[in-house]
Amino acid sequence: MVSFGPVVTAALRVIIASAVLLPLMLLRGHREDFALHWKKVLLVGVINSAIPFVCIAFALQSISIGQSSVLNATVPLFGALIAWAWLGERPSGSRVVGLLIGFVGIALLASENASFDTNALGSSSAWGIAASLLACLCYGIAASYTRRFLGGVPSLVSATGSQVGASIFLLPFCLWYWPAQAPTTQAWLAVTALGVLCTGTAYILYFRLIAHAGPVRALTVTFAIPVFAIAYGVILLGESVTHWMLGCALVIVLGTSLSSGLWSLPFLKPRVAD
Repeated sequence: MVSFGPVVTAALRVIIASAVLLPLMLLRGHREDFALHWKKVLLVGVINSAIPFVCIAFALQSISIGQSSVLNATVPLFGALIAWAWLGERPSGSRVVGLLIGFVGIALLASENASFDTNALGSSSAWGIAASLLACLCYGIAASYTRRFLGGVPSLVSATGSQVGASIFLLPFCLWYWPAQAPTTQAWLAVTALGVLCTGTAYILYFRLIAHAGPVRALTVTFAIPVFAIAYGVILLGESVTHWMLGCALVIVLGTSLSSGLWSLPFLKPRVAD
């Protein structure tokens, strides 16, 4: 959001989410669970919320919501790579092909508009793309971290602790970068909705998915993001959608669906001995 800037927007997002989730967690009687795992849930908040939220807010200063959402669909690609390297979840032949296809899609999308020429906000599309991909990498790391170290922890504890951890991490930066001009009422309403609905509520569901479906499959929720984000960008912000962007989006979704195991290529399935 231009009114707040990327750092303050990210900070307010997690602070508001914490204010909503913390009383709920205490009312549900999870004080002891939080006390037992507080270091780990606070750390995952830095990786899974603080850094990615700043990166995404920064990226949106130079690339469209549609482009950002397409890049965000690569989260399962990074999730599969991290799960392979860290958790030993070796991908099948189809998943390896999916990883390659997905990263080709990223390269194609970046090749159209990537430039280091700065805009009025002092950002560039190349740095915006890089920031979006860094956010995706952080999400992939956090998903495997959660699966490995927070298994069995109630999803409400993980969600609350992660937002508290992100808030603590970002608070000093928030105070430092606080805007000189008072943000508008509309900006406050927007960031409040972002914190309550798109962060607090969403993260409860997200950590529950990781616990029940695993990190790779949980990250496939990002497939739905480009569809809605592109539509919102066109309808509400008047953003344009090119055929190249849609084509790259299809390539990326194809790759991510293969890499996450949603479907596989018949000729790459392992043979079953008679």
